[in-house]
Amino acid sequence: MTGTKKTVRAFALAGIAALALSACGTTGGNNSSNAGSDSSSSGSGSCGHYNIAFLGAETGDSAALGLNMVGGIKLALAEYNAKHKDCTVNLKDFDSQGDPSKAPPLASQIVSDQSIVGLVGPGFSGESLATGDTFSQAGLTSISASATNVTITQKGWKTWHRVIGNDAAQGAADAKYLADKKVYVIDDGSDYGKGLATVVAQGVKNKIGTDEVQTGQTDFSATVTKVKASGADAIFYGGYYPEAGLLVKQLRQAGWKGLFMSGDGSEDPAFVKAAGAQAAEGAVLSAPAGPAPASFSADYQKTNGSPAGLYSTQAYDAANVFLAGIDAGKDRSSMNDFVNSFTGTGVSGPIAFDDKGDIKQSTIYAYMVKNGKLDTANPTAIK
Repeated sequence: MTGTKKTVRAFALAGIAALALSACGTTGGNNSSNAGSDSSSSGSGSCGHYNIAFLGAETGDSAALGLNMVGGIKLALAEYNAKHKDCTVNLKDFDSQGDPSKAPPLASQIVSDQSIVGLVGPGFSGESLATGDTFSQAGLTSISASATNVTITQKGWKTWHRVIGNDAAQGAADAKYLADKKVYVIDDGSDYGKGLATVVAQGVKNKIGTDEVQTGQTDFSATVTKVKASGADAIFYGGYYPEAGLLVKQLRQAGWKGLFMSGDGSEDPAFVKAAGAQAAEGAVLSAPAGPAPASFSADYQKTNGSPAGLYSTQAYDAANVFLAGIDAGKDRSSMNDFVNSFTGTGVSGPIAFDDKGDIKQSTIYAYMVKNGKLDTANPTAIK
């Protein structure tokens, strides 16, 4: 990203629908592709036909995280469209199943659809690394709600942004949380999991072992044996909730009683389901995301018929940045400059991007499993 940054406007993103509509005299692309699925009714008012895309997991083992994001986008669009009858903006969602190998052809479909003015996503770090060149070369602005790998914003992509703290921030906080522990660090080999675990391993004071497993793995007996033999009283796991849940379940079955900690890829109630309530009890799951405000949670539930989860607020905020751009008269070609210069406050916190696309300010929180449930309402800020 180049050019002198300036403040476009500062406002609470939740109030975007109340803004005077200034964008509807500007036309965007009108030729909507058949690729992807429209998740709301088609419409085109005086501003033309605009779509916002989502690329991420909606099916597969990690679908819960992607669906949390889709729900946040849907809420933002529902609020906006209710206030802007002559300027309807819709969602086109593209299901990557969380698989980096499936993301590139979807990215090609997205950039070829000129009705899409911005992308909320990609959802995961691996698919972000696999598609960043495509979006950058096409000039399509993206804002990820969840991809945290540090190297993504070191690629020089001019259109890539994220509204969540990266693994350098989260990993350093996690290492601080584990300061007085003998830590065994494990990762799943993914761009996200390995990246986060590497930062933690470099930051903990007393690392006594490391191991790598695989996504999709179900038998962790070899790793369990290594952990028990090491004398570790804490584990940090870099990866996603399906494997994290099974790993801690097998550790508890083998009699290991230490602290189990993982990052935001595991911070979902599905972790408890995978582990079982008894095995998950006391686990700590960090995330660069605070609890959703009560009013947001109520609106999300009403719109989606399910509770908000991890990344719901970030996806809502990312969508609202694009909606603010539409209100400011921006189309696909001018959206990136708007996003680069954006300053505002969303339900997830302050939003402003540095010259690499990273969010400037982020707080890392520790969530705990208590009484058989992930306590999403009362996390502790790691300082």
